[in-house]
Amino acid sequence: MTKSQFARGDGRPSRRERVREATLSEIKAIARRHLVDHGTAGVSLRAIAREMGMTAPGLYRYVSGIDSLLILITADMFTELADAVAEADASVPDRETDLRILTSLRAFRSWAVAHPAEFATMFGPRARLDPEADPAPALEAGRRFGATFYTLFDRLLSEERFPLPDGDRITPELARELRAFADSCGFSAPHIPVEAIMVLSSCWVRLYGVVCMEVFQHLDFVMQDMEPLFESELQNLLAGLGVRYRPPESSTPVTIGTPP
Repeated sequence: MTKSQFARGDGRPSRRERVREATLSEIKAIARRHLVDHGTAGVSLRAIAREMGMTAPGLYRYVSGIDSLLILITADMFTELADAVAEADASVPDRETDLRILTSLRAFRSWAVAHPAEFATMFGPRARLDPEADPAPALEAGRRFGATFYTLFDRLLSEERFPLPDGDRITPELARELRAFADSCGFSAPHIPVEAIMVLSSCWVRLYGVVCMEVFQHLDFVMQDMEPLFESELQNLLAGLGVRYRPPESSTPVTIGTPP
């Protein structure tokens, strides 16, 4: 048995594997910097190779193409966002469900505002995608990002904190799309009715819309500070879920209609 084989059998990567991983990490770091500076259209294997002192064909030993590289860095960005949300959630005692929800959603907004280019790549339209590129890494990382919110929402659902909408008003076509939404996000489970998925998707669309307007500066011509609007939407949205609102840096619950 060679030393490399022994290292792999011992659960530790070989030197060659470590060098490969380090090179791939450098490729992804440069690609992300180019993405932030120039958008996805400004990311090219040729430019990355030139900066690394390699040839463009040499990069194909590490990634199969530009779309595969974009998927990998998108997965890294989702992992980074998931870590930020999970860390915020873990900073609150487990029993404090309401405060955990508030803290996690604020962490999502804070990360998005601080990383507009990354946010646009992660949640914006897919400008290009080679059919041969495997989207699984980004999809799995995206599901991990949502896992914290789904766990908290499921707790609200089990505690019957909010009424479910009338299922008769959900058409078969909408029900199909809602199930597809839940499946793609990792929120599918036998005990979750389509009415609950309707509530979750509506909440996501509303809150995501506010964050998008801030990240992409859609209201800069009328608002200098979007945080009060975000907090207002958060307060009203969570009221419908039976969640007590607490202003930032406050531990005192606030009832809707009562000044904080």
